Amino acid sequence: MHAPNPARAAQFAALRQDGVVCRPANLGLIRVEGDDAATFLHSQLTNAVDDLAPGQARLAGYCSPKGRLLATFLMWRDAAGIALQLSADLQPAIQKRLSMFVLRAKAKLSDLGAASGCVGVAGARGDSALSAAGLLLPAGPWSTASEGDTTVLRLPDTDGVPRWQVWGPAERIDALRERLAVTLLPADAELWDWLDIRSGLPRIVVATQERFVPQMVNFELIGGVNFRKGCYPGQEIVARSQYRGTLKRRMWLVAGEGETPAEGTEIFRTDEPEQPAGMIVNAAPGPDGGWEALAELKIDAASAALRLGHADGLALTLGELPYAVPLLATDPAA
Repeated sequence: MHAPNPARAAQFAALRQDGVVCRPANLGLIRVEGDDAATFLHSQLTNAVDDLAPGQARLAGYCSPKGRLLATFLMWRDAAGIALQLSADLQPAIQKRLSMFVLRAKAKLSDLGAASGCVGVAGARGDSALSAAGLLLPAGPWSTASEGDTTVLRLPDTDGVPRWQVWGPAERIDALRERLAVTLLPADAELWDWLDIRSGLPRIVVATQERFVPQMVNFELIGGVNFRKGCYPGQEIVARSQYRGTLKRRMWLVAGEGETPAEGTEIFRTDEPEQPAGMIVNAAPGPDGGWEALAELKIDAASAALRLGHADGLALTLGELPYAVPLLATDPAA
């Protein structure tokens, strides 16, 4: 591996010690409010929304009629409605598309991204730093604590490191970030992306829209799909992939050297150079000077020699996700 950037190496070291604070990049936020907000979203997304209670956070996908992911969300309730966190490059188009299907429902969508800010905190002293800043802390992973117009989200640990996100008015979040930086080391947004990658949490962006059925990026393994809820766009295809053994692709953790690849970069296997075997879902610089990524691959390619971009490209190595990846679709009710 190439030697890591000294500043980035210091950030990774701090992550394992007291902790870091950063400004996650490329995140958008949609607010859905109104009496029918939950019912409307329940009919559109891959996960249940009607029973989403205050204090809970949940993943969900938004699919095309062909069952391909148009966006992935982290969603939660607050005093004003339901918040949907997604990739910022998708926010305008997804908000417009969802709004087209509101029809007579009492639900209104708005863009919170411009007026809101987000701060990410990770590390052993993150909870004490947030508490000292006067914030309420959620009880455990995938839970939230809201007070007024500010929400703290507890995300899953990454390699044993706890982490949180805080959303609120932009000015308050800027002041909070400065206060937290007294105790925690400021870190680059790429480190936050790496934490998501190491947690096995994919985020759909423009370059990967409509490329994956949810299971192809392990979305049902991390709680993003509810197979017992009612219909939503693409539901029949998503269910068929789950129950009829038709799933031929999954997501793995991969690593490589050189420049961090862009989302959508194709991956090839050396013994079948004519056709791509998969693509990069998300990627970020790693702690050892190279990069790590979530990669969607043909299941039988996961044990092959893999190259980035073309069959003679840089070699890739496979890593381990924090959850088991089944090689065949199975019925979760079985």
